[in-house]
Amino acid sequence: MIDTMIGVDLAKNVFHLHGASMTGQLKFRKKLSRPQFRAFLSTQPPAVIVMEACGSASYWARVLSGMGHEVKLIAPQYVKPFVKRQKNDAADAEAIVIAAQRPEMRFVPPKTKKQQARAILFRNRERLVNQRTELVNSLRSILYEFGHTIPQGIGNVSRGYEILEDPNCDLPDLVRQECRDLLELIEETTVRIAAKLKRIKALST
Repeated sequence: MIDTMIGVDLAKNVFHLHGASMTGQLKFRKKLSRPQFRAFLSTQPPAVIVMEACGSASYWARVLSGMGHEVKLIAPQYVKPFVKRQKNDAADAEAIVIAAQRPEMRFVPPKTKKQQARAILFRNRERLVNQRTELVNSLRSILYEFGHTIPQGIGNVSRGYEILEDPNCDLPDLVRQECRDLLELIEETTVRIAAKLKRIKALST
């Protein structure tokens, strides 16, 4: 029977642990390096290990589940109200345990490797879309400085080519060159966005 709950405040190099009984009595507090963290929990009897659902939490959930522990993840906003003293990593680890022992607490299921990989694909596509929007806005801003307007929307970017290729274009050569560079970057980014969208659709079938 599992009789210990361990709250873990995750970090890149230093981990804070708060071990307690299932009724909340303190058993131990530890500050461990990454190798020490893995080694320590590999020698512990099966416990309920609770972490905030962020960063590398799903990775550690898989690792610790493989050691025989029961892993639970809590959304960070549900932990914050239970930090009883000045906020620091040790206090966060304790708050994680207190939050997890609330009967009404809702937990977040850890992601599998496949789910994490898909999430990265979605995030990278979103990042490219944001980058393209920034490029388009830069192009529109430059042209606006010289009296040319392009309506909002990616579908109107071709208007930039029309302005640059107009025989009567009054833009300085340097500006025309910079605008062409932006248009090429927008095209390249659009191709990459389309490729990621195609991959997302293939994964959803």
